[in-house]
Amino acid sequence: EDRRRAELRSAEQAARARRREEVARLKAWEKSLVGIEGIPGLLGCTPKEALRWAGAGLLPVARKQRERGGRERWEFDPAEIIPLKGEVASWRRAEQDAADAKGTKRGAPTPLTRVGNAAIARVAALDRYAAHFATARALKRRITLVTGPTNSGKSHTALDRLASAENGYALAPLRLLAHEFREALGQRGVDASLATGEERITIPGSKHLAATVEMCPLHNPVDVAIVDEAQLLHDRDRGAAWTAAIMGVPAREVFVLGAPEAIPMVERIAQLCGDELEKVSLERKGPLRAATNPVGLSELRPGDALIAFSRRDVLDLRAELVRRGRRVAVIYGALSPEVRRAEAARFRNGEADIVVATDAIGMGLNLPIRRVIFSTLKKFDGEGRRDLNAQEIKQIGGRAGRFGKYEEGVVAVLAGAGSPDFVRHLLHSPPAPPEELRPQVQPDADIVRAVATEIGSDSLFGVLARIKRAVLRLDDPNYRLADMTQAQAIASAIDGVGLSLMDRWTYALCPVDERDNGIQRLARWAVDHAAGRAVVPPSAGRLPAPDQATGEELQRGEKVHKRLVAWRWLALRFPMAYPDFERAEAETARLDNWIEDVLRQQRRGRTALAG
Repeated sequence: EDRRRAELRSAEQAARARRREEVARLKAWEKSLVGIEGIPGLLGCTPKEALRWAGAGLLPVARKQRERGGRERWEFDPAEIIPLKGEVASWRRAEQDAADAKGTKRGAPTPLTRVGNAAIARVAALDRYAAHFATARALKRRITLVTGPTNSGKSHTALDRLASAENGYALAPLRLLAHEFREALGQRGVDASLATGEERITIPGSKHLAATVEMCPLHNPVDVAIVDEAQLLHDRDRGAAWTAAIMGVPAREVFVLGAPEAIPMVERIAQLCGDELEKVSLERKGPLRAATNPVGLSELRPGDALIAFSRRDVLDLRAELVRRGRRVAVIYGALSPEVRRAEAARFRNGEADIVVATDAIGMGLNLPIRRVIFSTLKKFDGEGRRDLNAQEIKQIGGRAGRFGKYEEGVVAVLAGAGSPDFVRHLLHSPPAPPEELRPQVQPDADIVRAVATEIGSDSLFGVLARIKRAVLRLDDPNYRLADMTQAQAIASAIDGVGLSLMDRWTYALCPVDERDNGIQRLARWAVDHAAGRAVVPPSAGRLPAPDQATGEELQRGEKVHKRLVAWRWLALRFPMAYPDFERAEAETARLDNWIEDVLRQQRRGRTALAG
């Protein structure tokens, strides 16, 4: 243990030293940049020629800076400009030839072809991101964009087509939904394998795959692919995965499913890819209306779903309803897919009258809900507390009504939580125009490797910092760089560990919870990995009896479950360093069963989870 601690301290010191070195290197690079006024001295040209050539894209712009007053200053890397000195004569000849052909004066604007960009941007090519997916671009793809509200049959239509194809992919936003896609294909007589971040099920001979969006295969062509919940293109944390999946899935026929808000972005992506696009709009199968009056807790009926936006509020509402003698199921984001499915089954088969849920209910989990009742009309979105938007009201409220059981869905608000008019207005409002139409993009392993080679650095933090600064201009007309904050934080923590650059990049993509010291835990695992020691899976230890569990103990169990998700994710990528996969699966199953048993407790009075 002393040796492990010493190794961890050494790795932390090395990571800090490398970060200081890379920050100094980045500052030195920025200091070396020159403005347009410095180009004549580097190329031996006139200031007017420098302006023309920069405007034509012949001179690679390293960085664009906004100055006071709104003016934009272009800066250039001398290391990139000086090698272009040999091109000056040919540029002048091209300008002269173009001018002679048009009968204009030399120096007039000419359609010169852009021949370069900053070296790092060139090797990363994020400004030409669609071309990065060579297999997809080699196919003649046809995108069918199927939009509509919840309960409109989008998935059913696409799954029928996928099941009739010889091979294909079904890409879902959650592991739970990937399982549902796999089961839906099975019901249509088609065996499908499964691939998610921490789970694999391989069916020998199967030509169909259900997977999470991040696991989209990019190199094996198929006939049909489905990409679900396309409105997540606008998601701050995961939008880039949808960009990559829609642009890169190598299928001749691509079904993109989502809310109407996704239409402009998918149209833009199809244009960037040069793909044919057909749009299909579906209507809801049953009517959905807003209730005219608020609903009190005592007025809840079997088949109602009560919506909150935090784990604490869900459990508090559950405790109050149990105290009133109601049978309650709960669904929130911290629960594993297995527990969510079990709770959904309790509600579906009548073992629970009411389901209390967060917005985790808004994706998948087709439940027989009579009314969706919002316990609040505000939520914390990671930055601040704000009003719910129209898309959220429609996505969550649209779960009300079930074709064949509840022909009409009702969306209401809990008494004292807000105005029914607010819900009615947003429920029937048209899709809001998106604030941003440029799809988010992020580097992959090939791009990270290429940039590292170009800048001559083995520091993952340095590579990501340079990508953030230099690869994609803020004013790029087609793409915007995704938020890489967590990946950079992980890179900074593990750069001193003796793992290869590509191994460290894999660690940087691991799903961890920063609020649970996830990055520090990841660094400890990486130290053991680099030292050749087996990384032991997390354990919850002794668990209290389900009917005695407190809210804090339940939360601890959920945290250990999340740590096991990260451990299993890494185990699938580094099986030699994370060998005890069966033990991790057994502990995961034990926690799933215990958490479900805790949530099943329906004692009246002060329940174990209250408070």
